[in-house]
Amino acid sequence: MLQFGVACLVIGALAVTVLRARRLVWYGQARRRLREAMPAASAPGGPMPSMGALARWLYLAGFRGAGAARWFVVWTVLGMLVGGLAVWAFHSSQSYAMAAVALDRFPGGLGALFLPIWHAGPWLVAVLCAAAPSLVVRRCRRQRVTQVERDLPVALELLATLAESGLGFDAALAALQRALVRGRALAAELRAFQADLMAGRGRVQSLRRLAWRLDVPAVTVVVSALVQAEQVGASIAQTLRHQSEDLRNRRRSLALERSMALPVKLMFPLVVCFLPGLFAFTLGPAYAQFFQYADALIQIREFPVEAGGKLPE
Repeated sequence: MLQFGVACLVIGALAVTVLRARRLVWYGQARRRLREAMPAASAPGGPMPSMGALARWLYLAGFRGAGAARWFVVWTVLGMLVGGLAVWAFHSSQSYAMAAVALDRFPGGLGALFLPIWHAGPWLVAVLCAAAPSLVVRRCRRQRVTQVERDLPVALELLATLAESGLGFDAALAALQRALVRGRALAAELRAFQADLMAGRGRVQSLRRLAWRLDVPAVTVVVSALVQAEQVGASIAQTLRHQSEDLRNRRRSLALERSMALPVKLMFPLVVCFLPGLFAFTLGPAYAQFFQYADALIQIREFPVEAGGKLPE
């Protein structure tokens, strides 16, 4: 059983590694095609920073230190070691063997149903320990995307209002910085955008660097519209207003889509959690009386004298 578990763990780790490698390769190819389709990204003012797929993934999640990829590998290896030690400790303990024997001897054959789950439990813990760093990075990435998608409509509306009132784009952006909450992802990236402008980069290049640092579809659409407006000489205020309205409409459509999918998602917890309690509350007393009546019939048939030949009321 131990050798079988080790083989399953190794096969699962290899499968996850292959799937992750394929996803990273596909992501790198997509980014390469995007850079080829946007040659202006390499214009004077500095090209986009080049980094590996793992470093890029960690960068988008907010882990932007010089040794982020190295520390991620170290924590993953430590998680695998902790998971292996947990498996060894489970299999070496006497309580684990005693519990397995008790489940095997459980009457009615129910122990055979739960015995594979008991044997697979340590290996599931090992897999979770090994995947913990990846899960943390994914959670941080989702939090950043959620923050940006929540703050972007308000920021665009404020920028559009300030631009329509007569302020230039840079002055409106400086005023917006005072209104945004510090510590949020969008506010930090807008400060980095201002730093790029102050460093001498062009506005188009700085906008594309902003979209590259965030890699959020909504921000990419807005940046593309602003770049086009900057290149053709269109009104920045009208572009911001149109983009804010379009983003509001997309968020409204997404909210309607999620609300329509809510009844389907509620079906499983309703069936699993609510209906059993409802059946137990409504049919439980009837089943209890039925069992009492059946037990009384058995007693009358086996002991007619002691029972007096009468059924219980």
